[in-house]
Formats: sequence, C-alpha cells, structure tokens
Amino acid sequence: MFRAAADADSALAVCSEYPVIRWENGQTRALEDHVAEEMPVALVYNGISHAVMLATPQDLEDFAFGFSLTEGIIGRPQDIYDIETFPRIDGVELRITLASEQFQMLKLRRRSMTGRTGCGLCGAESLEQAMRIPTNVMPLGTRIPASSLEKAIEEIGRQQQLQLLTGGTHACAWIDNDGSIKLLREDVGRHNALDKLIGAIARSGAGADGFVLTTSRASYEMVQKTASAGIPLLAAMSAATGLAIRVAQGCGMTLIGFARHRKHVIYSCPERVLHEEAT
Repeated sequence: MFRAAADADSALAVCSEYPVIRWENGQTRALEDHVAEEMPVALVYNGISHAVMLATPQDLEDFAFGFSLTEGIIGRPQDIYDIETFPRIDGVELRITLASEQFQMLKLRRRSMTGRTGCGLCGAESLEQAMRIPTNVMPLGTRIPASSLEKAIEEIGRQQQLQLLTGGTHACAWIDNDGSIKLLREDVGRHNALDKLIGAIARSGAGADGFVLTTSRASYEMVQKTASAGIPLLAAMSAATGLAIRVAQGCGMTLIGFARHRKHVIYSCPERVLHEEAT
C-alpha cells in the first residue's frame, strides 16, 4: 500500500512496500521490498486541465514550475502566482494560477495531452507541435573541466535516496563548475526528473554557471527541455539519440553521453569541456 508522509522530501513517503520472494545464489527468501510509486498528476491552469502526467509524487511544486517553463507556458517563475496541491483518490491535482497574459497565450495554443511515454511526443496534434526545436545558439560561456564531470559522476549515486531505496528511479542533478551537486531531483520518469530539477533551479535562483547530469539516456526531449532553460551542457550517463545530437548541434549545446568513470563521449560543442591529457 502507498505510504503518505508529512515530509514530502522523504524517500519513504513516495514508496510502496510489498511482500516479495527473492531468489539469489540458488536460495529463496521472503522479505518486504520497497518500490518507487507513480501516480497521475494533473496540471490545471486557471481552472482548466491542461495535462495529466504519470510522475513520482515528490517535489511536485518544482515539477509544476519546471513543466511550465520547459513547455513554454511561462517564461519566468514570476508568471506563476500560486500553486495548490489537492490529493485525490486516484492521483494529485496541481492547481496553478497563471498571470493573465500567459493564460491567454496558453488558451490560444492549448491542445489535448494525456501524459507522455518514452517517445516524449504523445498528445501532440501536429508535427509542428511535436518538434519544438530551440533556435537560439548558446554562447560558449565558462568552460567546464572534465574533472568536474568526473567528480559529479562519482557522487550522484550516493545522493539518489529514492534510487538507493527502490532501484527504480532516474535522477537529474544541477552541477556547478567545480563538480559539486547543488540540486538533485528524482522520478520514475526521466523527463519528470528533469522538469523537477529545472523548476528547482528556477525557484532557488541557483547560479547561472553549471550543467545538468542525468542518469538516463539523452533523448530529443531531454535536450529540448535543457536548452529551453538556457543550460548549455547536458551530460547523460547513457546513450544519446541521433535527433538529440542534431538538436544540440543546432542550438550550440554541449551534449555528452556515456558519462561514466573516467570516460565519456562528446557529441556536440566539445570546446566547452576542458580535458587534461594523461601523460
């Protein structure tokens, strides 16, 4: 049964516990196992339901801000006046109060959208809606030492509290140029984890210099969301897709894949990364 807890940031608050039979090394044993929870989360803007996403019910205000920013519903956090969370029997409703100008724009382009799958495009009514390609080319800015990426890769697993408990979530982290993890958000969905992180960055006023490290693959939508937040570097611990690479190249974002211990692959804009060659 799903556990509710007053501490929304506690990993146990968004887990379920089930009796299981574990088989290991030729032996079976009965135990209680924690699994990550997911539920429908409805985003309702000024009384009108816009989207229903399946997400881990944690850091939902960050999710509302991040989703609104990366979907182009708002241009800055100040465009949201209020967020109220209403638990339902079958999910959670986020009632978001938008500035009138943003709400009018949303009504003009509003479309039916019932949660995204791994492709990230479900619910779009046209190719133009589905493919929101970033056009602004990002300036080079501060160069990031490869050692900073290495430091973050070594640390991220220790800070994934929900993953450590369940083994079933993705994480996205905001890393400063020294490689320190400043913010981290988790979710069963990689897109949701990124939206939560972007929302947390926007709400906290975290420094402009830094990059995103994700434990997932780098799909088109992961690049699009990162670029829409003005973040010039996305490092993924898994693979990148061809479309993600082309979009990153087009908007001047540095895209890194297979970010593992002492190795990574740079697909675009390698000049942002400083490497010290081994001697």
